[in-house]
Amino acid sequence: MKILICGIGGPTPRSIARQIKIVFPEAKIIGVDANPKALGFFMSGLIDQHYIIPKARQKDEYWAKILEIIDKEVPTLAFVQPEAEVLAWNEYKEEKGNFPCPVIIPPGSHAKALVDKVNMSDMLEKTDYIPKTISISPQNPRYDSVQNEIGYPCWIRASVGSGGLGSLKLHRKEELEAWLFIHADVPRFTVSEFLPGRHLANQMLYFNGNLIKNAGLHCVEYVMADIAPSKVTGNTSFGRLINDERLLSFCEEVMDFVSSKTGELPHGVYSFDLKEDIDGKLKVTEVNVRHMAYTGIMAQCGFDLVGDTIKLLIGKADEVTTGRHYFDKNYIFLRDVDIEPIILTEELLESVNFK
Repeated sequence: MKILICGIGGPTPRSIARQIKIVFPEAKIIGVDANPKALGFFMSGLIDQHYIIPKARQKDEYWAKILEIIDKEVPTLAFVQPEAEVLAWNEYKEEKGNFPCPVIIPPGSHAKALVDKVNMSDMLEKTDYIPKTISISPQNPRYDSVQNEIGYPCWIRASVGSGGLGSLKLHRKEELEAWLFIHADVPRFTVSEFLPGRHLANQMLYFNGNLIKNAGLHCVEYVMADIAPSKVTGNTSFGRLINDERLLSFCEEVMDFVSSKTGELPHGVYSFDLKEDIDGKLKVTEVNVRHMAYTGIMAQCGFDLVGDTIKLLIGKADEVTTGRHYFDKNYIFLRDVDIEPIILTEELLESVNFK
């Protein structure tokens, strides 16, 4: 079996590759990335073959290289992680009628609606699923709308990118003016009501409209948070895997709504970021159409969407367990920049006076 992984320089694709080596050690992994210095190219034992490819926005060059690799390697299936490539692969399917090789990714209408946070906010507008949100830009800052519709304090973030990109808690108009000046190269931002509660996340896998499974976690602290003005970097350094029926049900309800608005059934991996408001109610802040960075951590604790995806694509669906996932222990994980994640339990940490 050969497996193509797009974006092998990123932490999530590398985590996927490591999990494949655990579940299917005989598999040959082909890693591709647009960055010739992609870390995954140089990690011993991670992949079996590598290729440098053009960026997805270079449409003709990108597809010429991807198709060349597929013709040469004939992969059994692919994991397409960068969201720009999820969009590109959907466009290819729309034009050609099928994907260039087997893959499970969300449909194009879902990707277009969820990758850009402005589009997501527009779709979920007037629901109770998201915080009050408006779109602004350095060219159209809408200072009065921020003051009157959202109010201070509020939260600003770039409309596209990871959770920490362009993010900051704003207390007054002057801070908003300064932030837009500093980030004049960011095309669009979302500004939403500030949510003071916990940062929760949920990862779920659908196959042809059927929910295979989902599970949740609590993001407590962030990698290199001290260097970010917002103290949020988009990568969790300390988190808890949690059993929260309310969280899992809420995300399923949101996906039902997305399906009704787009007219397409959910299919693929969806990764939710959520915050609790002042009353503890869940609000969606982001939905990624790909695995989350801690997919390998969750797999090691019994929630393996990587292995499940492969089994679904190679005709072993009967080996996949389905339903909401409840972890058998109080797992926590620790992550940092230059070291593999560490999985422990709350009880073990308490035994060394961890608080």
